[in-house]
Amino acid sequence: MTSSPGTTTAPADADADAAAAADPAAVTVSAELFAPVSPDVELCYQTFGSPDDEPLLLVMGLGGPMTWWDEDLCRMLARDGFYVVRFDNRDAGRSSRARGRVGRTTLVRGFLGLPARTPYAMADLAADAVGLLDHLGLDSAHVAGVSMGGMIGQTLAVDHADRVRSLTSIMSSTGRRFVGFQHPSLFPTLLTRSPGRDGYVRASLATWRLIGSPAYPSTLEDSTARALATFDRGVSASGLARQMAAIVTQPDRTRALREVDVPVSVLHGTADRMVHVSGGRSTAAAVPQAELTLVRGMGHDMPPALFGLFSRTIRRTADRAITTSA
Repeated sequence: MTSSPGTTTAPADADADAAAAADPAAVTVSAELFAPVSPDVELCYQTFGSPDDEPLLLVMGLGGPMTWWDEDLCRMLARDGFYVVRFDNRDAGRSSRARGRVGRTTLVRGFLGLPARTPYAMADLAADAVGLLDHLGLDSAHVAGVSMGGMIGQTLAVDHADRVRSLTSIMSSTGRRFVGFQHPSLFPTLLTRSPGRDGYVRASLATWRLIGSPAYPSTLEDSTARALATFDRGVSASGLARQMAAIVTQPDRTRALREVDVPVSVLHGTADRMVHVSGGRSTAAAVPQAELTLVRGMGHDMPPALFGLFSRTIRRTADRAITTSA
């Protein structure tokens, strides 16, 4: 594949990345803690590494708990010099559940760009992250976000520019309606609700079969274990709908992203069916001097074979911020 200026098409060095993930070096890991970030929202979070290192805030995507930022990757990032903070967004994992019901009509209206009332907006999710930084006494942090987490990270960089040192936006998009779209074949599976623990596991396996990385497939054992752990941590169909409503009603940030003046890297898989690669391309095109890395065979997940790539990209982006401020 031909690379355009500012774009790297990156095959993974799976052996090197697996070796890095297996590094046994000790990393301090906190217990799971809770931060009141507003009168109605309390976030569950966990830290890796030393508070004396550079703060790195990891933001997960739609319906995902913080544990989808795999512990091995968090440890790798800590060994790379970061004080890593991962957390459950509101309506995910062990964080607060919001109020308000979102039906399919609201989601359809939002998707079509029509007025739709939602319990909260993308800006509120970004404000939650700011509240967590305040709770931790951090005036700013490097930010890495996946999917919806990338949207939250972009919103942070736009609305709270002084709190973001650098941004790595992974498999995400700008909010523009005609980029970063889902493959139509996903809709029936995503809209299907299966009650109970076994039903959640079946639905999760079906989803990851559709959106996972074809070049880096997960084993059935690993996918099942993740689904069980996610369910046991806490899932909410109504919470998922509220998060989805925030996504489909988010504003187009393309123009605002042109004013972002911190280092930004964009990482996206060429086989992503959940957020089309056009979302990553558009993000990189909108931000001045952004670096774009496209990964052949990567879908809408974070395979262990790519942990080294994620870590290197985040570290390189943070180093650009340090160089700029020096």
